[in-house]
Amino acid sequence: MRTAILCGGKGTRLGGWGGGLPKPLLPVGDRPLLWHLMQIYATQGHADFVLCLGHEQQQFVDYFAGAPAGSEGWRVDLVDTGTETQTGGRISRIADRIDGDRFFATYGDGLADIALDRLLAYHRSHGRVATLTAVRPHVNFGVARLDGDGRVLRFDEKPLMQEWVNGGFFVFERRVFDYLDEGSTLEREPLERLAAEGELMAYRHEGFWSCLDTYKDHLVLNERWENGAAPWRIWQEQG
Repeated sequence: MRTAILCGGKGTRLGGWGGGLPKPLLPVGDRPLLWHLMQIYATQGHADFVLCLGHEQQQFVDYFAGAPAGSEGWRVDLVDTGTETQTGGRISRIADRIDGDRFFATYGDGLADIALDRLLAYHRSHGRVATLTAVRPHVNFGVARLDGDGRVLRFDEKPLMQEWVNGGFFVFERRVFDYLDEGSTLEREPLERLAAEGELMAYRHEGFWSCLDTYKDHLVLNERWENGAAPWRIWQEQG
């Protein structure tokens, strides 16, 4: 079963920081974030990848041309899906690279300690076209808990959100290509249409999840890695 990874965005929220590297290639420890993400899949038996490239694609080509350490046994297809293409359009352009009736897909800037066998089992159990992984990240600020009169009861330091958000780590049936075209943004019309038709389900992931959107996110991921507190490093536990 193949895994499509969206690697073509411009990472505009990072501004000019990052030294010209695309987000998936920013280092976490001594390896790019993308390597960590791919290792999550490969360690769990899914080492067949399609990278949907766009912005700064030559940097990805150069990275994989060097046969990076730790990628032994991986199959990696690098596909130019266009510099300005949106997320749904990128996936639509790799239809001919997907063999079989089902595939994983995710964003190139997120990490999680997700159990892919459980995600896949859940997807198979409901029989719909698509499953997204729903997560509850920590809010960015401390929260003041108030009573009805406005009295401050306590402060909670960056608690978990109460709402669920799209954390990526999708499973799609091949039928998802019927919902995509080259101009589509995955998170808008395709997922909205799937939801309206009852064809989108959410797998609730209660464990660790983080995405690299800002300079601070990058610092935190590196601090976790350096301190041995990186929950996504599941390959350590499996030897």
